[in-house]
Amino acid sequence: MSENLKILAFVGMAGSGKSTSVDYMTGNGYPKVYFGGVVLDAVKEAGLELNEENERKIREELRAKEGNDFIAKRIIQQIRDLAAAGQHRVIADGLYSWTEYKALKHEFPGELTVVAVVAPKNIRYDRLADREVRPLDLEAAKDRDYSEIEHLEKGGPIAIADYYIYNEKSRQEIYSKLYEILQEIEF
Repeated sequence: MSENLKILAFVGMAGSGKSTSVDYMTGNGYPKVYFGGVVLDAVKEAGLELNEENERKIREELRAKEGNDFIAKRIIQQIRDLAAAGQHRVIADGLYSWTEYKALKHEFPGELTVVAVVAPKNIRYDRLADREVRPLDLEAAKDRDYSEIEHLEKGGPIAIADYYIYNEKSRQEIYSKLYEILQEIEF
């Protein structure tokens, strides 16, 4: 890949503030690849309604059928395409699993920085209940947490992240921390 390529990948549990972080970055002109988009596209292709149950079903079916790195392979190709088009800074939205993390680290050695966005579960659950797109009630939010931890290996990339953003209060705090990270890694 390009020696100038830098990838900033965001990981976190549902409701942590990943989308807020990614929106900040894309609002500043950075292109993104979206891990969840691979699954959403597959749900649509299967002719299913977009909801938590169908997303989980398709996500787990794809990983069982094509390997845990199925999404990573598609994301790697999307990053390559962006780099080939002259994009040297890419946002990776929603890194899910340890397998995906390892695939990206292998494919882009020295080019990947992982930022974990974290928040207490009670705050995350409130956010999930209040969000406009695909809101989750308390039980669905808990189920999603367990599924992501047990079936998607999500804890690994969070635990080994290069940076952490603790998102308990305002968007401005997220933006300030992102700005600090960008300065430090010369993104």
